[in-house]
Amino acid sequence: MKKSNLAFAVSVLAVSLPQLNAQAADVDAGRAAFETCRGCHSIPAYSNAYPTYYVPKIGGQRADYVASALKAYREKNRPHGTMKANTYDLSDQTIENIAAYIESAPGKETKSPAGGDPAAGKKLAQSCLSCHAESKDAQSNVPRLAGQYGNYLVKAMKDYQSGKRNNPIMQSMLQGLSGDDLENISAYFASLKGLTTTD
Repeated sequence: MKKSNLAFAVSVLAVSLPQLNAQAADVDAGRAAFETCRGCHSIPAYSNAYPTYYVPKIGGQRADYVASALKAYREKNRPHGTMKANTYDLSDQTIENIAAYIESAPGKETKSPAGGDPAAGKKLAQSCLSCHAESKDAQSNVPRLAGQYGNYLVKAMKDYQSGKRNNPIMQSMLQGLSGDDLENISAYFASLKGLTTTD
């Protein structure tokens, strides 16, 4: 084999090896790893934080978003003490397994009380739906919001406004919205059928 052909073959093999080593997500392994998470995420309307807001529903959440969020907690790029502690030693493969399980996990519909006006929130939320739509062609790395607890959504939006959660797109979208606006938007998404409390 000519040296040039040999060099080409080696370069192709080098590029291919990481793909060969990459494993598909294992839902059963994800279910086992998720046991630690059940203590918060499988209890309807459970709160472990102050100021008080509910631990988010995650049953049915998009796997790629869940994986991205868990990696952000692990790398300390997203603030939350409990989540940092629970993710600090997770491998990428374990995170992918957990994310795959969460997306497919059986769950129960639970009420999502919110203090705002869903009708007013629907009008304000139209710009949100360009990314957060429930349709199959929605952006894959963007979280589903339908059915989420209202007070969790309000907390998340306020954190984006303050810069505690760093996302320039979200900060821009929420700029100028009042506290009442946030309550109404959250009430709209909370009124929709979607995310569930994992069993």
